[in-house]
Amino acid sequence: MRKSENALANMIQKSSNTTLLQKRLNALHIGAALLENVWNHEAEPHPYTKEEITEARLVLVGLFPSLESMYAKSKAGSPQKTLLERRIKAFHLAVQAMDSYRLSNGD
Repeated sequence: MRKSENALANMIQKSSNTTLLQKRLNALHIGAALLENVWNHEAEPHPYTKEEITEARLVLVGLFPSLESMYAKSKAGSPQKTLLERRIKAFHLAVQAMDSYRLSNGD
């Protein structure tokens, strides 16, 4: 999230189109909130609607091919590969939390 926030700040300064990055950043925030919900066993700690969660899920799932491609190209045992492993695992857990939330709320 921090890298995306920094990139967004730089893009805004350069007057670049930030729509895609804003969607990704929002999806990361929603995923993190739902993971915290699961880890803390909280009933309803986030302000997100089902529609926002569904859109965030689609954004995160859409990132898997590029993450997996970068992972395949990274050198075994490198810090980059370790970071990508953790990032992919976190994204999978976030998507699972989103799926669980949607299922438990009638979708």
